[in-house]
Amino acid sequence: MTDIVIAGIGQTEVGEHWDISLRELAFMAIKAAVQDSGGLRPQALFAGNMLAPNLSNQAHLATLLADYAGLTGIEAATIEAAGASGGAALRQGYIAIKSGLVDVALVIGVEKFTDKIGSDVEWSLATASDSDYEAVQGMTVTAQAALLMQRYMHEYHVPANGFAGFPVTAHANGVGNKFAMFQKAIKPETYAKAEMVCEPINMFDAAPNADGAAALILTRRDLLPKEFNHPQIKIAGSANSTDTLALHDRQNLLEFQSTQIAVEQALKKAGIGLEQVDFFEYHDAFSIYAALSLEAAGFAARGEGWKLASDGSITLKGKIPCATMGGLKARGFAGGATGVYQAVEAALQLRGEAGPNQLNGARYGLIQSLGGPASTTVCHILEKIS
Repeated sequence: MTDIVIAGIGQTEVGEHWDISLRELAFMAIKAAVQDSGGLRPQALFAGNMLAPNLSNQAHLATLLADYAGLTGIEAATIEAAGASGGAALRQGYIAIKSGLVDVALVIGVEKFTDKIGSDVEWSLATASDSDYEAVQGMTVTAQAALLMQRYMHEYHVPANGFAGFPVTAHANGVGNKFAMFQKAIKPETYAKAEMVCEPINMFDAAPNADGAAALILTRRDLLPKEFNHPQIKIAGSANSTDTLALHDRQNLLEFQSTQIAVEQALKKAGIGLEQVDFFEYHDAFSIYAALSLEAAGFAARGEGWKLASDGSITLKGKIPCATMGGLKARGFAGGATGVYQAVEAALQLRGEAGPNQLNGARYGLIQSLGGPASTTVCHILEKIS
C-alpha cells in the first residue's frame, strides 16, 4: 500500500498583516514548504480558502497562487468548506496522490481578514451559515455559538466559569509557538473578569480572526529525496463528513454528528483505536466547539467535555493533550488556512520539532477542521513512521 507523507511544511506568523497581500502571504508559506521538502516540485496545487472573494475581492485564487509562485502549467483548484477549507484542501491533496494521478501535491491554506474591517467581516463570516434562514435574520457566527453554549450550560449544569480551562490551556501553549498571534498565558481569574462578546461567550471564548498562510508538500514515501532528513510523517487516515447546514434542522443541537462520523472513519482507515491517539488538534473557534468536539470524538461522554478542560486532561501533560501549539484561540483563527496550520503543527509534534511544547514519544495525532458548527468536519490521522 502506498504511504502518503508530508515532505515539507511552511507557515507564516498569524496576526494582522496589513502590509502584506494575500498572494505574498501564501508565497511565504509555499516557499518555506518547498525548501523544507528538499525542493520537490508540485504537479498540483490545492488552495484552502474561505473568504477571499468577499474580503480580498479575489476569486480564481489557486491559479493566482500558482502563478505568483512560479508554478504556471500545473493543476490548481480552490477548495471552500468554510472554516474546514484547509482540511478539505489537505484531503484533496491526499486523494490526488492516493489515486496515482499526482506524485507531488502542494496544499496551501491562506486567509486575509484585514482586507476588510467591521461589519464587512461579520457579514462575510455569516455566509458560512444558511443564508435564507439564519444569516438573513442577523445571526452571526458568534451569536450562533453563544446559543449552543447557553443551551449546553443549561442542560448539563455547567458553572459560569466552566469553560475557562479551554482558553487557559490554549494560551499557555501559545507561549511556546513563535508563529502564534498571542504568546502570553492567562489565568482563570483573567477569564472570569473578561468582557462579554455575546453572552455567555466572553472575549476568551472566541478565537480572534487573523491573517495567515500555511503550506504542505505531499508525496509518496518512495519519491522522497535521498537527502530527506526529517522524520517521516504519514497521513494514515482521512475523512470528511457533513451535517445539516442550519442548526434548527438537527435532531440534537448539542451533538457534532459529522465529527463523530469523520473521527470514526479516519481511525478505521488508519487502523488504530481512539486510545492510541497521542494528541488532538481540535477546532476551538469557540470554547463550546472544543467541548462538543471532545465528546463527538469519544474522549468524553455527552455533557462532560468541559470537565476535561477543568481537570487538566487537555494540557500538554494531560491524558489527551489538545491545541498543543495554542489552537485557534491563541494561534489565531486564520479562516480557510486553519486546517493546514493544524497539519503543520501536528507534523512538528511528530517530528520532535515542537520546542517547549514537545510531547514525549508522540506517534499518532488527530486533527479536526470544522466548517460552521460541524456542518462540515474533516479529520486526519497523522502517524510518525520513521
